[in-house]
This record gives sequence, C-alpha cells and structure tokens, in this order.
Amino acid sequence: MPTPQTILRATDLRFPADHPTAAGHFPGNPVIPGAVLLDAALTAIAGAEGRDLGPCRLRSAKFLRPVRPGDRLRIEWQPASAGEIAFTGSVEGRPVMSGRVAL
Repeated sequence: MPTPQTILRATDLRFPADHPTAAGHFPGNPVIPGAVLLDAALTAIAGAEGRDLGPCRLRSAKFLRPVRPGDRLRIEWQPASAGEIAFTGSVEGRPVMSGRVAL
C-alpha cells in the first residue's frame, strides 16, 4: 500500500473479445498470454510517465490468475526503491499480476 509520501498512478486496459491471441492461446479456453500482459502494462506505464519504453530491466514479474479476452485490466504503479517502479494488475478487484521494472 502506498504511504502518504508515495504517488499511486493507475490506468485501465481492455482486451477485446476478438484479441488476436485468443484464437490460439488456448482454443476453447482463451487467455491473454503473460508476455502480452507485461508488454501492455509496461507500455502504459512508460507512456503515462512520459518515458520511452526502450530497453528496461524487468526485476520481477508474477502472473497470478488468467486474464481473458473481454477483461478490463487495472494497472496500478508507484515509485519503488533504486529508481524502480512497482506495478500490479487486477481484474474486477482480483490480483492477476505484479512486478518491478527499472525504465
């Protein structure tokens, strides 16, 4: 949880029901691949922070639950130690991912 001195930022991303990864990952039980979730989250964070995504160092990433086509992914982030950014993702209030990145 953020302390009074930290700034928590957030954005929402929606993965359409016809997202291109849905057809092959996995037929009959589609999920958005972790690499796509991570790319979308990092791109949104970098854009909101006014920074170029460019090369970055991913310190950690955990995928806790599947994200399905049609879901709205809430990304929240805040500054962390050593110039890193800590981020989380949730769908309908349930955590689905977390990580830390140095942009």
